[in-house]
Amino acid sequence: MPASGVETGWFPISLRLEGARVLVVGGGEVAVNKGRLLLDHGARIEIVAEALNGIVQEWVDEGLARHVGGRVDDAMLRQVMPGCRLVYAATDDRAVNRVVATLADSLNIPVCAVDDPEPSTFITPAQVRRGVVRVAISTAGGAPVLARRLREQIESWMPEGTGRLAAYMQSRRPRVSEKYPAVQDRKRIWEDFLDGAGAEAALSGDEVRADRTLDQLLTEQKKAGEVWLVGGGPGDPDLLTLKALHFMQNADVVLYDNLLPKVLLERVRRDAELIFVGKQRDRHAMPQSAINAEMVRHAKAGQRVLRLKGGDPFIFGRGGEEIESLVEAGVSFRVVPGITAASGCASYAGIPLTHRDCAQACLFVTGHARADGVLDLPWDDMADRRQTVVIYMGISTLPELMAGLMKNGLPQDWPVAIVERGTQPAQRVLTGTLATIAEEAAAAKVSSPALVIVGEVVNHRVISP
Repeated sequence: MPASGVETGWFPISLRLEGARVLVVGGGEVAVNKGRLLLDHGARIEIVAEALNGIVQEWVDEGLARHVGGRVDDAMLRQVMPGCRLVYAATDDRAVNRVVATLADSLNIPVCAVDDPEPSTFITPAQVRRGVVRVAISTAGGAPVLARRLREQIESWMPEGTGRLAAYMQSRRPRVSEKYPAVQDRKRIWEDFLDGAGAEAALSGDEVRADRTLDQLLTEQKKAGEVWLVGGGPGDPDLLTLKALHFMQNADVVLYDNLLPKVLLERVRRDAELIFVGKQRDRHAMPQSAINAEMVRHAKAGQRVLRLKGGDPFIFGRGGEEIESLVEAGVSFRVVPGITAASGCASYAGIPLTHRDCAQACLFVTGHARADGVLDLPWDDMADRRQTVVIYMGISTLPELMAGLMKNGLPQDWPVAIVERGTQPAQRVLTGTLATIAEEAAAAKVSSPALVIVGEVVNHRVISP
């Protein structure tokens, strides 16, 4: 059973239709649209319709389709349906289409009632074709115009030579497999090929130049592993940088934290090994020293290790500690910055972090207490009224934080905001004062991840109409 609340949707597959019988019930414009797709994929079309559109009639005359019946009735359909790989109910009459769909389903034959997902057992996605490459876009039959717009966008950035590139890679697979029997090694070769000059040559049809690049990759010494410290941003997957997404799609192993929303992990390469190393207050899945050792171990085994963090690796993300351990172990690394929570959450909440009327500076601090429970913070600096203070990981110590700021000179009515699950669909924003916000947060059952923003900029919050 799917997890609670998960949209099961339609399972996408690629189906071989060359030489297969496909029944199309209908002979009008709707049947023409589906028939063109089927002929493109080599299907043997059989048509049941009383009248045939001129184009459908041409297909019949040219032997591309066969007219096997006229009036739609149960006995005739039961005669022609068995042995068909698919059935399209493509008449202009929804009631007739539903009768056809019900019969096909009872015979366990996949059926599509055109523009009517409810009785259908499959739907036809919008397609982008480049030779053997097919990209399909489905909206579960509910938003065909959106699917068409997405198709237009994909058409615009998918090079015309993509089919040539795919055909080249397919033809050279035996050579690469012979040289590198291990799947991970082969993936590394092809990824380097796609990222380099070889792909450009194959796209343009220059197989000689593409072969030179591939041969060079095959004769090079096996590459050492590497670690990528990547900031995943505050939660909205659209805020990922292009480089972060590139590394997420090329990693062999992923070490990820507790605060990363599930939707971000869905952008990671599906066959990558996922290792949860999340940290919560007083409960660590893996201590920092073990995380460091795990990165080193995988990298020295020749793997590309993605250390995926929420926000930015170098802002309360222990990225500095981790690269020190990598340097000590002689492991190569790269760092990809991410949008930090302060910037992302404040923007989505409509709160400027600086404002020329009230905040000429912005201070980032962490609300985590020391092991002895003491908040060791720069209270004098934090109590400066000319700035904004952004407190990371401050929900568990919120009462102490607010009391400390008042004790060090800020007034009780000083503005405060809390942004819970910032930039995500479940984002909540609470506003109050130093004197009231802790009680309000407790009443609202605010939980991490949440960011605390202190300063007069909260009064300048603007929500888009």
